[in-house]
Amino acid sequence: MTACAQAGLSPPANAQPANAEPAPAAAPRPAQAQPPRRDDFFWLGEINKATAVINTEQGLLDRALAPRIAAGLDRMLKAAEQPGARRPTLVITFEPILIEAAGVEATLLHAGRSSQDMLSTVRAAMLRDELLNTAAQLNRTTATLVKLATEHAATPVPNYTNGVAAQPNSYGHYLLGHVAGLLRDAERLRQAYARLDRSPMGTTVLNGTSWPLNRDRMASYLGFAATVDNAYDAAQISAVEMPVEIGGIATGIALHTGAFIEDVMQQYSQSRPWILLREGDGNTYVSSAMPQKRNPGLLNSTRAQASMVITLGMGRTIQAHNLPPGMSDAKGVADNAAVLSGTTRILRDWDRILGALVIDPARAMEELNSDWTASQELADVLMRQYALPFRVGHHFASEVVDFAKLHDIRPSDFPYAEAQRIYAQTLAEMKVDGGALPMSEAEFRATLDPVAIIRDRATAGGPQPAEMTRMLEEARTAVAGQESWVKERRDTINTALARLDTDFNRMLPAEQPPAAR
Repeated sequence: MTACAQAGLSPPANAQPANAEPAPAAAPRPAQAQPPRRDDFFWLGEINKATAVINTEQGLLDRALAPRIAAGLDRMLKAAEQPGARRPTLVITFEPILIEAAGVEATLLHAGRSSQDMLSTVRAAMLRDELLNTAAQLNRTTATLVKLATEHAATPVPNYTNGVAAQPNSYGHYLLGHVAGLLRDAERLRQAYARLDRSPMGTTVLNGTSWPLNRDRMASYLGFAATVDNAYDAAQISAVEMPVEIGGIATGIALHTGAFIEDVMQQYSQSRPWILLREGDGNTYVSSAMPQKRNPGLLNSTRAQASMVITLGMGRTIQAHNLPPGMSDAKGVADNAAVLSGTTRILRDWDRILGALVIDPARAMEELNSDWTASQELADVLMRQYALPFRVGHHFASEVVDFAKLHDIRPSDFPYAEAQRIYAQTLAEMKVDGGALPMSEAEFRATLDPVAIIRDRATAGGPQPAEMTRMLEEARTAVAGQESWVKERRDTINTALARLDTDFNRMLPAEQPPAAR
């Protein structure tokens, strides 16, 4: 059993812990088109097809034998597509079936090859497909965040630091902060892909082979952009290094997912949250004992899966730690691919969360106005407009807040005369010369308006309308670019494999029906 199976990575998306109140089954999801079954067996077949074509043309495989070997290989691969057929995952279990189909002469394809370079190539190809799946879902989730940010570009909400309401912000600006993190994740995925997208084939075990194999053409047929240059690196170093790098990227994505979930989850401890999930559809479930409860099942299950991805992602390093390069412990594709498939899943569920959010702007504004989240602006305006040292203005604002909380006064109701008294007292305490509070009552109240604070931010990257317009447009451009990148990489692989099919089919005897993918 693999570590991912032992860890239980794939329960239903809205599964609850064993001791949780039961949740209803989630609504069925729309069917999605399934990618080709590019498993270990598939890629071993592609390697053998490419070897047959290349070695025949290079004169390394007898042209008189090649059609019979190709026909047997073709029959074997077609038979494996039938339900319940054998699809071995190792070279040593693949080859006997090939011998059954094509005769022992089929082992002539093994010239200059080893299970080391073949399986390293299979694993790289499978991780490459999984990485593109993750990149595509990362982009879809990012696009949903951008869409939601556009809709809430001017929706004032409280933001929190240290778990406490800190400053007003627009919800759109907050979401663009998460977008920025996911765009960096996408950049890391692209960079990792460039290092992964290199073929180990032709390096044999450690130092190549005396057979003059055409490694570049093999890489091209399998859709790789290049070859791993050093033969020792190919199966011994990069084969362990790449899962560790990918595990780190997956961990970062899971951390971003968990941070967003926890921000929403905090609201469920309030009796009147300003953001929560729409009830039903697998988003929430009711308590078996407490009628008032609507438990955020989707948040819980997605967070749990994110934690599992972090466990598996960090596990890539632990498993590879202190191993000599020749060991296979950390090279197996199942657990390494599970890191990416798990990441794809949590991103898909995060996308579901975004679609289920219900935001109450009036309740958010009520919280902003009840918790003095605009108080820093008093110090900023006094310094910017009236040259009062910031620390003096900060002390004044802090004293205003202390008095307000002591007497349960909201910002909009704070007595202007009391503000004047506290200002004079602050100057005396801090031994600062000055007269009366320079702000008029109207300016004092306008300074505490959360909407005005958001609108009047002046620095680049803030929530003010002009900057929101700029950042939203840049985010949309980045999302479109990432979508094109994923499509281009998938098209490259699909085109290469189609070209291999065409060239391999030319090798088949005339009476042999062409192989169908």
